[in-house]
Amino acid sequence: MKSLFSNLLFKVFIAIVMGIVFGLYLPESINRIFATFNSFFGQFLNFAIPLIILGLIMPAISDLGKGAGRLLLITAAIAYGSTIFSGFMSYFTSATIFPSLLSSHINEAAEISEGGKDLVPYFSITIPAVIDVMSALVLAFVIGLGLSYQENSVLKKVVKNFETIIMQVIENVIVPLLPIFILGIFANMAFSGQVYSILSVFVNIIGVIFAMHIFLLLLQYVITGAIVKKNPLRLLGNMMPAYFTALGTQSSAATIPVTLEQAEKNGVSPKIAGFVIPLCATIHLSGSIMKITACAMALMILEGVPYDFGMLAGFIFMLGVAMVAAPGVPGGAIMAAIGVLQSMLGFSEEMIGLMIALYIAMDSFGTACNVTGDGAIALVVDQITKEE
Repeated sequence: MKSLFSNLLFKVFIAIVMGIVFGLYLPESINRIFATFNSFFGQFLNFAIPLIILGLIMPAISDLGKGAGRLLLITAAIAYGSTIFSGFMSYFTSATIFPSLLSSHINEAAEISEGGKDLVPYFSITIPAVIDVMSALVLAFVIGLGLSYQENSVLKKVVKNFETIIMQVIENVIVPLLPIFILGIFANMAFSGQVYSILSVFVNIIGVIFAMHIFLLLLQYVITGAIVKKNPLRLLGNMMPAYFTALGTQSSAATIPVTLEQAEKNGVSPKIAGFVIPLCATIHLSGSIMKITACAMALMILEGVPYDFGMLAGFIFMLGVAMVAAPGVPGGAIMAAIGVLQSMLGFSEEMIGLMIALYIAMDSFGTACNVTGDGAIALVVDQITKEE
């Protein structure tokens, strides 16, 4: 029983259930306490994410030696390829199914924008990040690659010590507080009621996206299992703690510690896992691009906006790059996608509002798909390095 209550997956499940119950039945004054905590914790995550990237990627690259540059290229190519494949799979599925599926819902589209009241924190504290995510990534690559060519370096010892500090922050601060953060997210969703009105209109769309999401994960692990010669269902099953943690946090970066642990349980070497998982938390967005592409097409159909393959192909390629700049926090991908939606697909302010509302309602599933796919990429990269 003690081991059950210390299990992170069990804690996340309990937090989700309690969050829904609290949001539905406790008074606003109590739920605002959780909203206040989430506001502070969200700011802390914004502050910590670039440091996590630096603390995990720099030593991982420096330890890999002179082959690190090629490893970076391989990982980035696989991650971007997976993201783009997911986007096109979403396009072809949506173009086939949505026109007939949405014909009876066109007049209901406006109802999605009518949201309920959100919980307002009692107070909020702004914690600016020392460095933004993209700068942290580039800096980690530059320093890590530089150190990979130096055998005895004082800076390498500093980087290793910094890694130890970051791991202590993750293990002693972030992970223990994640269940409370998850509880607050679900309490706000239940209290506002906005998610239910969105789901009532888009239940068919969500069903299609969820089916694509499951199919993509199965496909990723079937291919990965064939490459590494392991049972794909066992590999996927080992990643479920990361999947459910991401389901609650809605953050790839916040799930990094769990994803790392589960990837190593699948047999990925610690060095490769420490390099691939933090990197893919930022650049691998197969679940997010699937959701954004499908939601964008659904809204274009509902609003009567014309589209063709060329328009959506350019959108998918650009979106795969634009989302790399998105922080690994809830809603980051859709915030980064807004400019592309406006410039390439001609989305109006009203359509952007509908897009954000629909995306946020399913944010958890896209993030869970992202981080679970990170485990598959780590396995493939690990296999490539072993063969070489």
